Amino acid sequence: MTKHPHAAQTNSVRTERTSSRPGHASSADDFPRLASSAFVEAWPSAFLAAERAADRDPYGYAALSNVIDRSLHASVAHLTGGLSPASMASAYWDWATHLASSPGKQMQLAEKAMRKTWRFTNYAWRCALQPSAAPCIEPLPQDKRFAGEAWRRWPYALLYQGFLLNQQWWHNAATGVRGVTKQHENVVEFASRQLLDMFSPSNFLATNPEALQRTLETGGVNLVYGLQNFLEDMERRAGGKRPVGAEAFVPGQNVAITPGKVIYRNRLIELIQYAPATETVRPEPVLITPAWIMKYYILDLSPHNSLVRFLTEQGFTVFMISWRNPSAEDRDLDMEAYRRLGVMAALDVISRLMPDRKIHAAGYCLGGTLLAIAAAAMARDNDDRLQSVTLLAAQTDFTEAGELTLFVNESQLDFLEDLMWEHGFLDSKEMAGAFQLLHSNDLVWSYALKSYLMGEREPMTDLMAWNADATRMPYKMHSEYLRRLFLNNDLAEGRLRANGGAVALSDIRAPIFAVGTERDHVAPWRSVYKIHLLADSEITFLLTSGGHNVGIVSAPATKRGDYRFTSRVDGEHYAEPTEWVKIAAVREGSWWPEWSAWLAARSGPKVAPPAIAEALCDAPGTYVLQS
Repeated sequence: MTKHPHAAQTNSVRTERTSSRPGHASSADDFPRLASSAFVEAWPSAFLAAERAADRDPYGYAALSNVIDRSLHASVAHLTGGLSPASMASAYWDWATHLASSPGKQMQLAEKAMRKTWRFTNYAWRCALQPSAAPCIEPLPQDKRFAGEAWRRWPYALLYQGFLLNQQWWHNAATGVRGVTKQHENVVEFASRQLLDMFSPSNFLATNPEALQRTLETGGVNLVYGLQNFLEDMERRAGGKRPVGAEAFVPGQNVAITPGKVIYRNRLIELIQYAPATETVRPEPVLITPAWIMKYYILDLSPHNSLVRFLTEQGFTVFMISWRNPSAEDRDLDMEAYRRLGVMAALDVISRLMPDRKIHAAGYCLGGTLLAIAAAAMARDNDDRLQSVTLLAAQTDFTEAGELTLFVNESQLDFLEDLMWEHGFLDSKEMAGAFQLLHSNDLVWSYALKSYLMGEREPMTDLMAWNADATRMPYKMHSEYLRRLFLNNDLAEGRLRANGGAVALSDIRAPIFAVGTERDHVAPWRSVYKIHLLADSEITFLLTSGGHNVGIVSAPATKRGDYRFTSRVDGEHYAEPTEWVKIAAVREGSWWPEWSAWLAARSGPKVAPPAIAEALCDAPGTYVLQS
């Protein structure tokens, strides 16, 4: 059989084309094959790109999920007072799991429980035979709940002795469990103590002999008054009003009345220049930076206990920063804004008003921490306007920052940030609640006992009224402060930045006067004392009796309290706090004259007072009146 000639020719031509031009893409015959090959080669990368695009969350979806989570956390925070349930649960889980795997610790606790039971049984037997039997356990020195003589009578003596033994056992159970992190141990001990304090026999009418005696004496009138006090307090809290009696203390009327003028204002501060009280003054003015979580007039209370008035009477020209009470529109103000618009803006105004004069700068609490940051940045930038730096109950190292560190971890800070994110600021009620929790015996239970069971109102004082005049804190600034200082300790470890560069307190060359207070739970004095490890300049450290506020507001007119202080000179070795207390001699009275003499020794001869700058309004200004 023969093939058709045309067919053979066609096949040979096709073979020739195929063999002579392999892979030529323009061939119509080759196009389907080549297209298919290119598709097969390209489809894996195209598929992966499409898969990645599909796997990437849309921006709107991610934003919505974030809003849902943060809103839920904020709602829960309102119910828990800002405490993170996850943080508390992790602390108790850490403690419980390690305790469960520690049979030795369990045996020790069981043995302690048996010994305490025997002590209590023995005490109960002795009470039955001798009503005035010596107690088997004494309360801690700061615990005044059971100090009254009525608690020595049966059966109330048994009630409070059993409570103290139980409290002591739980302290042993919460602490000393191997493997538990220190912060979790502190949280468990603190939370357990708070729960036990709720059930103290002093908190209930039927188990409090002093309240029962008062009820018998008044025929129950104290309970009527107590109910009225309770309802009045609830009504005021619901309406956002200040406590009963606080309205009698108004800035500019009977507190914060030292004469002065507001000479400068920006979106964050008003700067007050106080009128001279003497014919001549020291040439170096004093600038005071208070904390922004409080109104400035704690340093200018009534005339008899005003630090500002005291300084002006000693011949100093005094300037005071008054912080604006932030609102939602200030949510993005950060720590750098507080340094720039606060401390540095005030220094610039004073330098323009009094050129070629160095300045004594003082900072209280967080204001002192901010001043330390500003002073370090100034020293780094060769800005030598500061004659001295005074830190009043102000921390610069936060590794031992007291019980406030119980609320500083990633879980708690995220929770708190969500609470602030909702409104753009931390409300004063949340801040007040945290401090009340730290001092529940003094600020919660003792108040409830006196006001609601005894039916007595504690007289309002200027310091108590100021304490109730709380402020808010901007979202971004407060978040940065807690994370960068409390959580990460960036200032002490050289990671904190200001004005574009890192700051180190060792750069400060101006002499430093640091004040700590013995019973300070906000800035423990051993934490304040760490300035000795961070600064290389001359340091005078003073430790005064009292707490964070009462220790600072220590006017000579009160004639109470004591203090001790020393100065570190070049070449002198470091003394740890325990050793320092033994070295420093105790002196009676107020520490204010000691500070005034220290400032005077570092000031020039007295000159005529400077003129008051053009005033915007009279002191105390407008920002301090914001609620």
